[in-house]
Amino acid sequence: RRGADGFGMCGTLQVMLGNASTGAVRTIFTDKDAAWVEVVDDVQWLAQGKSFTWVSEREGWRKVYAISRDGKSVRAITPGAFDVENISCVDEKSGWLYYIASPENPTQRFLYRTRLDGSGKPERLTPSDLRGTNRYQVSPDGKWAIHRYSTFDLPTATVLINLPKHEVLRELAGNKKLRAKARNLAQRPGEFFRVTIGNGVELDGWMIKPPDFDARKRYPVLFHVYGEPAGQTVLDSWGGGQKLWHLMLAQQGYIVISVDNRGTPAPRGREWRKSIYGQIGILASQDQAAACRVIRVWPFVDSTRIAIWGWSGGGSMTLNMLFRAPELYHTGMSVAPVADQRYYDTIYQERYMGLPTTNPEGFKNGSPITFAAQLKGNLLLVHGTGDDNVHFQNSETLINAMVKANRPFTMMAYPNRSHGIFEGAGTTRHLYELLTRYLKEHVPAGPRTATMLP
Repeated sequence: RRGADGFGMCGTLQVMLGNASTGAVRTIFTDKDAAWVEVVDDVQWLAQGKSFTWVSEREGWRKVYAISRDGKSVRAITPGAFDVENISCVDEKSGWLYYIASPENPTQRFLYRTRLDGSGKPERLTPSDLRGTNRYQVSPDGKWAIHRYSTFDLPTATVLINLPKHEVLRELAGNKKLRAKARNLAQRPGEFFRVTIGNGVELDGWMIKPPDFDARKRYPVLFHVYGEPAGQTVLDSWGGGQKLWHLMLAQQGYIVISVDNRGTPAPRGREWRKSIYGQIGILASQDQAAACRVIRVWPFVDSTRIAIWGWSGGGSMTLNMLFRAPELYHTGMSVAPVADQRYYDTIYQERYMGLPTTNPEGFKNGSPITFAAQLKGNLLLVHGTGDDNVHFQNSETLINAMVKANRPFTMMAYPNRSHGIFEGAGTTRHLYELLTRYLKEHVPAGPRTATMLP
């Protein structure tokens, strides 16, 4: 819960112990944060109910704690300055905590274990050659696990392993046909990089270059963006159909890039994630623009052909970048965006922004609609009229704002489609072909030599 004043008051989460017979309830532990407190839904009792596990950022990193039943003892189980992504298993009998983390590389995920008493050093169980994203379903006794592994360029395979040796016992879903097809596609390996935007801030990114990339030429760039606290795009994991679409565009002669701004849920510490409190859409837009300014002067980038696209929060970010930094982006494709933060879910907006009444400037300056009149480039706006997440009202109000400002744009409404815009025969194909055509029409594909540039 949050203080009565909304924005500016600390987030508070109270752990209460209740008596089912009498109805008596008492608070045994209170977790606080100057921004918000994440929901903890994997509490487990230890020592026959004398203590319980708790996940908190109270020391600047997402750590697992053991808290006594009376709340007087709070002991960190996971040591060190790194984030625990999630708990995989609590094996109290053998005294181990299994969890997912990636202390060195926030784009990857690995399985670790640590003694429940907090002694010793964390032990990485994922083999060193499995660089990418590793997910596990660990048995309650910590002896077995279903292991799912993928990389940016390699689809997911699922196997049964034993622990702690991590030996493969049985292949459950090798995905061999898809993996073989993926390997045979015309492509270059995806590239991960970091871009420095000033004040010591480095942002993670990935890049897909054309298969026949020539560093002596300059290519159009399509940024794929999300940028909200609900998701991280820069992950070394298989991206499914969207990854294949990006690859197809690279084969057509585009460089596709994604950059994670501050505020995304990467395992880079509390300050990274919560720096955007009260300024959703503001700080993130600044980070994205700063990254674009660095990337657009790379010698193989054609700064006159830069586009951006995103869905949901990424649709909002696309609008923000076209409106706030029109000198950087030539074209944008915004799908199902939140145009005005006052029209989105309270459970989301109030967690990250406080209340509209106590943070009016934040809600105003974080909403793309405020800057709609600054649009200069090409905009494709796409929305399902039956969207029950980001209501169609967002696009309607944005349309009115752009009409009032006499800003030209293109609109595609999918009747009665929800937020995923997938209902109805042919819908997904139609949408992605629409995006492809719009991109090619306004940002011509293929490289240019220096003499061909305007």
